Amino acid sequence: MDKLDFVFVSLQRINTDRDSTSTAIAKELAKTHRVLYVNPPIDRRTLWFGSDDPYISDHINLLRSNKAPDNLEKADDNLWVLTPLNIIESINWIPHTGIFRLLNRRNNSIFGGEIQAALNKIGFGKFIFINDKDIFRSFYLKEMLRPRLSVYLDRDYIVGMDYWKRHGTKLEPDLYAKSDLVLCNSPGFTQQALRYNPNSFYIGNGCDITLFDPARHYDVPEDVARLRDRPIVGYIGALLDIRLDISLLVYLAESRPAWNLLLVGPEDEAFANSKLHTLPNVFFLGKIESSLAPAYIRYFDVCINPQIKNSITEENFPLKINEYLAMGKPTVATKTNVMEQVFSSVVSLASSPEEFLHCVESCLGSDTQAATQARIDCARSFSWDKIAQNVVEIVTQHLK
Repeated sequence: MDKLDFVFVSLQRINTDRDSTSTAIAKELAKTHRVLYVNPPIDRRTLWFGSDDPYISDHINLLRSNKAPDNLEKADDNLWVLTPLNIIESINWIPHTGIFRLLNRRNNSIFGGEIQAALNKIGFGKFIFINDKDIFRSFYLKEMLRPRLSVYLDRDYIVGMDYWKRHGTKLEPDLYAKSDLVLCNSPGFTQQALRYNPNSFYIGNGCDITLFDPARHYDVPEDVARLRDRPIVGYIGALLDIRLDISLLVYLAESRPAWNLLLVGPEDEAFANSKLHTLPNVFFLGKIESSLAPAYIRYFDVCINPQIKNSITEENFPLKINEYLAMGKPTVATKTNVMEQVFSSVVSLASSPEEFLHCVESCLGSDTQAATQARIDCARSFSWDKIAQNVVEIVTQHLK
């Protein structure tokens, strides 16, 4: 196989404690190919008001430092990370999309100029450009950087969120259409992309099967060890009411007071002010390091993904499902299109609170070694090396 050069732009940073779809694929590709990963630039509003995210704060501190930092880091043999030093303007408040496009081109020019300088320094010539949902800041980078191939990575329905609605619903279809390839992590996203670009392909979503390894020994986390000896029903991930059904969780906890309901992850205001905090069998364990997630999952009796059904979740492929399954755990989730299409053989799916409760009870009541192995095998079919291989095969075929 020929060695390729890849350039990633993304909404996600690579220097965090938890991988995303783009960071995981980039790291996997870098085992064989050369990769430049570009962290998101800082806009003026974020520079002024700061951020609760420690990684964004580190970026701001870098910008404010008096010394001239080297913002191009060689993170591994084949992996470079660029942290942009130029500030882009905060323009999403502009109501007229036509005016937004003009000012956005200027932002793209500033961002693209830093990327081009890094490419020149590294010695990348012909490269594959992968845009992971960076609809605004990278909209014009295909024209500005002139890559060998321009790939749009579609892995979340972000235009359903308020920040992206005004301009994203108009710009993203154009981004689909002008990209050479669209790679999607769910069947539903693939069908949507095909409306705009015939070169749209499903690649799946991955899992770090070296981290989530059921054969390893994991010590019981201290906050789990303190719980009384009764069933543990657990969720790991961001607790956001735009994605999760708070009323369903309240129903589960109130219907079965003998269960421990463990919620592991940072919570938004809706969760922080919810009735869940008043229930004695619900435990908020806060954000944890991603490396500790397998230990928590190991001691869950049943893993859950109680999504609320909306335009954001219906076609979304949740990474946590693969992580639950990789540990061999019985899993119950809200029935969405992607869950039914991809996971119906190994995950119990529910369309109502009553069904969800019944599914959890069934999982607690019986499990088999064959079912456990089927879950592990399913997760391994979505390992990051297989997802990266899908990317390379599609790219290579298109180049031919």
